[in-house]
Amino acid sequence: MLVLGCLDALTFGSLTVYGVLFLPVSVLTAVWMRRNDLVTAPVVVPIAFAAGLVPLAQGGDGIGSRLMGLVTALATEAGWLYGGTLVAGLIATVRKVRLMNRRRRANRPPV
Repeated sequence: MLVLGCLDALTFGSLTVYGVLFLPVSVLTAVWMRRNDLVTAPVVVPIAFAAGLVPLAQGGDGIGSRLMGLVTALATEAGWLYGGTLVAGLIATVRKVRLMNRRRRANRPPV
């Protein structure tokens, strides 16, 4: 997401484009997660979103104004953040439930 944020800052500079790009990255993150790490998908995705916003955040020269720009960008783009996190969480949950069902069937004694 940091690379996408830098590319977006160089080309479009639009937070909406960044949000739209965030959704497929959220899906890919949840799909490519290892089975043992599925619980971390809803945690990693928002952190990646915030990291990618750093180059796009509007701010002045000081660290305080850059931080305020980042907080403002997070607040105004919360819909994309929630949507991507929801998608990643749903995919990870479905994968985890299917994995647990598969394990339960494998450990079931033969009848």
